[in-house]
Amino acid sequence: MISDYLNAAMHLAKYEFLPNDKLYYGEIDEFKGLYASATNLELCRDELMSTLEDWVLFSIHKNLPLPIINNLNLQIKDLADA
Repeated sequence: MISDYLNAAMHLAKYEFLPNDKLYYGEIDEFKGLYASATNLELCRDELMSTLEDWVLFSIHKNLPLPIINNLNLQIKDLADA
């Protein structure tokens, strides 16, 4: 489920080349403030995926809300409510 969520989120990523910095920049709009940059597009994708993984795991650990991506919802439910 988590890997499906991460893959779906990565499909929403947008990338651009910043000529002044000579860097590729990537972000996922649904995750405000989540971005990555690197010297080539593949490294930028890898960095964005790593940052996204950290973001998701931290949010789950702290029981913070995550955006619903392609009907995938990673919200933690209280077992008492199940």
